[in-house]
Amino acid sequence: MNNPRDILKRPVVTEKSMALQGENKYTFIVALNSNKVEIKKAVEELFKVKVEKVRTMRYKGKLRRVRNVLGRTPDYKKAIVTLKEGDKIELFEGV
Repeated sequence: MNNPRDILKRPVVTEKSMALQGENKYTFIVALNSNKVEIKKAVEELFKVKVEKVRTMRYKGKLRRVRNVLGRTPDYKKAIVTLKEGDKIELFEGV
């Protein structure tokens, strides 16, 4: 994956992820097949910051039922990115 926008899908805006920003940690939904090195490079290239650490989690989609049809929501991968001291991502500041 060459394009960083293919790796970082969207930011996660929840109460918990907003609280983590005080610790200089930012949360993103990322591509399922991306690894920590790719995520680090994508964040550094898109936001012009230095990444200290990347933690990733994979989530299985939940089972959903509509009448008699059983389905599943998509699987997804979440990454918590810790930035170097003094760096911040301006995208989250207005939220």
